[in-house]
Amino acid sequence: MSEPVLRDEQRVLERIEQARRRPPRLRDEVVTSAHGAGGKASAALVEALFVPAFAPAGAPPPLTDAAVLDLPGAQLAFSTDSFVVRPRFFPGGSIGHLAVHGTVNDLAMMGAEPRWLSCAFVIEEGLPVEELRRVATDMGQAAQAAGVQLVTGDTKVVGRGAADGLYVTTAGVGLVRQGVRLAADQVRPGDQVLVSGTLGDHGVAVLLARGDLALEAEVTSDTAPLAELVGRLLDAAPSLRWLRDPTRGGVATVCNELARAAQVAVVLDEAALPLDPVVGGACDLLGIDPLYVANEGKLVAVVGPQDADAALEALQSHPLGARAARIGEVRGDPPGIVVLRTAFGGTRIVDMLVGDPLPRIC
Repeated sequence: MSEPVLRDEQRVLERIEQARRRPPRLRDEVVTSAHGAGGKASAALVEALFVPAFAPAGAPPPLTDAAVLDLPGAQLAFSTDSFVVRPRFFPGGSIGHLAVHGTVNDLAMMGAEPRWLSCAFVIEEGLPVEELRRVATDMGQAAQAAGVQLVTGDTKVVGRGAADGLYVTTAGVGLVRQGVRLAADQVRPGDQVLVSGTLGDHGVAVLLARGDLALEAEVTSDTAPLAELVGRLLDAAPSLRWLRDPTRGGVATVCNELARAAQVAVVLDEAALPLDPVVGGACDLLGIDPLYVANEGKLVAVVGPQDADAALEALQSHPLGARAARIGEVRGDPPGIVVLRTAFGGTRIVDMLVGDPLPRIC
């Protein structure tokens, strides 16, 4: 590559870095579906609206999957999430499974053992009781399988047309393993990036289940509880630095969040990304990059280079991590940027998700 081209590329990176360092601004006058997609619009909504309102003084809190609370002799992880998936039942799961798995996984990403959940239901008048019973049964079975208790809850009923059937909110509490601290500020250049399995399975499964597309393919959601898998990872890799589950916005978005929070570069290897051929084919037909498509039973991990092999072996030893792979590395420059090494030998910048190509997938 010639020197002028390199200089031009460096100037582009510098402009991108300057833009990332500006305080977030919410330019929209109304909320759109993009604000719920987990990408740029979501980040602007949270950082420019909610953070100043909830934490008006001092440094903003870390924007992690769960809050870690210090108590005498213990640390608790606490998280909450809402679920509006459409359709409510899809191959591999339901809104009930997601309501449990989504919250227990957020706790697990902080190194916590999930213990207790609350649940709240907003029910539209006219929802069949039998459908609500199926959702509740799925939640009970998912909680039992995940080793958590549903200990409290609430129900509200709204008029017809006000809630699209059913919305579910869960909150969870877990106990953080002693001595464990998983955070972006632990990440260092040279660290390795791992993913526990194939990308985009949940998002594509839900999209196909809607029946709006003339595509016939069998794709099953990967929704699953990850605490046991995280436990194996913690045992095998003392240098485990950071974990996220790539739900809304996919692997690309969580890697961008890491790069911004740690002020490092995340370099991904396209050839190493595990992808089910059917999911990849569906993404190609729809013009969607699988890096941005949601999972509900996968994790992205950053570990020190000395533990990368052991961490990968630990993941692959568990059924939920059978297709785990090392997909990239952390570098010092350019800070705040995610770069993809393409299969053709080039590179491209992977930005945060823009818009909402797959609305209401969780």
